[in-house]
Amino acid sequence: MKLNLALAQINTRLGDVESNLAKHLEYIEQAKAEKTDLLVFPELSLTGYVLQDLVASAAHKPTEDDPIFKHLLKASHDLDLVIGFVDEDSRHRFYIASAYLSGGKAIHVHHKVYLPTYGLFDEGRFFAWGDSVRAFDTRFGRMGMLICEDFWHASPPYLLWLDGADIMLFSSASPGRGLNDKEKLESARWVERVTKAYASMFTSFVAHANRVGYEDGLHFWGGATAFDPNGEELAHGPYNEEAITYTQLDLNQLRRTRARLPLLRDERTALTRNELNRILARD
Repeated sequence: MKLNLALAQINTRLGDVESNLAKHLEYIEQAKAEKTDLLVFPELSLTGYVLQDLVASAAHKPTEDDPIFKHLLKASHDLDLVIGFVDEDSRHRFYIASAYLSGGKAIHVHHKVYLPTYGLFDEGRFFAWGDSVRAFDTRFGRMGMLICEDFWHASPPYLLWLDGADIMLFSSASPGRGLNDKEKLESARWVERVTKAYASMFTSFVAHANRVGYEDGLHFWGGATAFDPNGEELAHGPYNEEAITYTQLDLNQLRRTRARLPLLRDERTALTRNELNRILARD
């Protein structure tokens, strides 16, 4: 099976969900014209990033009766979608979230589990922490989603791998930090290096969609990427401009790579459990 993947790097308008929805629908039409199977949007693509006191007013639910998501759920009959949004639970806690939409339904919602509160980040003041990392089944196989800071930590991709995710979808609103050279920001260099490493270590497909533009003094750099289970780059989007990056995932590559490099077969999960129990007991 082959999966036609598209990664949308868009510039959002802070707090203007209806305007951002219109942009999503425009990009969905472009991706449909290219016979895309799955279109991935960045972190908080419906809302913008520096929401602060706008969090509650920007929240929506991935249900058919929601005035925003009803349009996206309808569009998901034509292609699968990953949407970044603010989710609200029944007790009015707000989460940075990604929803996987397919066939008019929300197949899975991931709540960001790591909220950075260092440097220029202050997410922990405004959002609740997610408390699960789960893979989920799609018509293209088993996948997993992570949001930005989640994959700065080794454990969430590792958990997705153990839970059966063969395709990992990463979404970010990553600000540019640290000019490494004239062509690439240090933050871009790091993200590209670590996503490539995850693809190689976990013999899985890894795709990353990052937003672009400026917001409240932050510069978002784009640069979408996709890597195959050998860690080979399949696609790379431009920096600092809106774009859709298209690529095709040959899912048969999973078998070819894992037959040659059986890291998943040889992973000693019971050893990991035992050592974690020992470390936690010591603390």
